[in-house]
Amino acid sequence: MATLKEKRTCGQRCEDFGRFVWNSDNGTFMGRTPEKWVYISLYYVAFYVVMTALFSLAIWVLMYTLDPYAPDYQDRLKSPGVMVWPDTYGEEIVEINYNTSDKASWMKMSNILHKFLKPYNDTLQQECNTYNCTKGKYFIQKTFSAPHHTKWACPFTQSMLGPCSGLEDPTFGYNCTMPCVVIKMNRVIDFLPSNITGVAPYVNCTVLEGCDNVEKIEYFPANGNMDLSYFPYYGKLAQPTYVNPLVAVRFNLVGKKYAKIQCRVVSDKISYQNFHDPYEGKVIFYLKAMK
Repeated sequence: MATLKEKRTCGQRCEDFGRFVWNSDNGTFMGRTPEKWVYISLYYVAFYVVMTALFSLAIWVLMYTLDPYAPDYQDRLKSPGVMVWPDTYGEEIVEINYNTSDKASWMKMSNILHKFLKPYNDTLQQECNTYNCTKGKYFIQKTFSAPHHTKWACPFTQSMLGPCSGLEDPTFGYNCTMPCVVIKMNRVIDFLPSNITGVAPYVNCTVLEGCDNVEKIEYFPANGNMDLSYFPYYGKLAQPTYVNPLVAVRFNLVGKKYAKIQCRVVSDKISYQNFHDPYEGKVIFYLKAMK
């Protein structure tokens, strides 16, 4: 008949653990002699040094093959997206609603535009972008001839937006029923908007709803053109002072002072019918002035 194993007391278990930590009979610490602990420590130190060196070498080889001035894969964007300011984006739509009788309401819109246009300050642009660009022609740069191994960028000044620059009218028309919006096309490295020499992309806005409520549409610069000299864009590292060309659009709202508007950038290499990307080549927004 098997005998029952004697149950060990807490003191005996503590004694066994203490003997495991340090066994004075064998001179071992946690089951190994100091000599073996030195050997195993050296092994793991060498192992992790080699692993770190291999990982660092792999990262170095990867970074060496990458061009710091442009991403390797740019196939996700066939044509650039388009955005509108004031950028009062909702969950799915852009709604530019303001009240001409409420100063806080229209000041909110004008403050958004003033903040957005700060990099386009005339003095700042004249200091940062001093190159005299040739208008109406692509600015192709094969070398880094600008200071600090960069490429030149053409200036775009706030005053080029005319009555919608915020210089003549700091309210951008939001204290009345002639509001201005600013259209910007997103940057795509090495993108040329057209294959046709001398034909610049331009902004065209159409009223989708409330046609009778929009009496007049004006574009600044003239004809809503984005001059070819701002293309191609070479990347933030290559052109640190680059700013996007802009087009300001002023609407004269009448009647119910409400409209659904689509503004698209027109060019033969810019598509706007992508159902899965509503901002590719165009932007749709709602404009409403209350009183």
